[in-house]
Amino acid sequence: MRNSITKAMAGPRPLVFSGPSGAGKSTLLKKLMGEYDSVFGFSVSHTTRKPRPGEQNGIDYHYVSREEMQAGIDNGEFIESAEFSGNLYGTSKAAVQAVQAKNLICILDIDMQGVKNIKKTDLNPLYISIQPPSLEVLEERLRGRKTESEESVQKRLRAAKVDMEFSKEPNVFDVVIINNNLEEAYGSLKQALQEEIHKVKKTKASS
Repeated sequence: MRNSITKAMAGPRPLVFSGPSGAGKSTLLKKLMGEYDSVFGFSVSHTTRKPRPGEQNGIDYHYVSREEMQAGIDNGEFIESAEFSGNLYGTSKAAVQAVQAKNLICILDIDMQGVKNIKKTDLNPLYISIQPPSLEVLEERLRGRKTESEESVQKRLRAAKVDMEFSKEPNVFDVVIINNNLEEAYGSLKQALQEEIHKVKKTKASS
């Protein structure tokens, strides 16, 4: 069984992105996708929550029933899954394979729990953590958004503290980028991914 999963996961090595809310992860990912749109692809996650206005099934998420998703999790079809606010979210093996089949590096933007779950699989991604320079800077950024309630800010800061500690654990992440300055952080990110980007471009050129 192990071999069949490894074989099915053939293709460019996926990329696991993690880090606390407000560390600048999505901004860095947007820049990366903007510059290398023919190299990276996002896997479409599954969720049991209802679509929000404007969201499309198969593009924003695969919207499924709780029964359907639970059955998939029980059957080992998911690389990672978690529950937030009463809804299940997860990344299926098929979603990652769909990106890899296009010879793209699949980006998995997941939380700490997801990272721990993926460590138990044979996905073998590159693990990257985006961290703020300090908890104080993160608090400033979160408050600067003016979209978070005090309760939400405190909740995110508590989660960030745990996340920052987790990023320091040995052998968890291949690369930890401290986002103090966006351009510098982006430069470090590109540097860390240069080898993988080059591999994909080379394969595309020869195909």
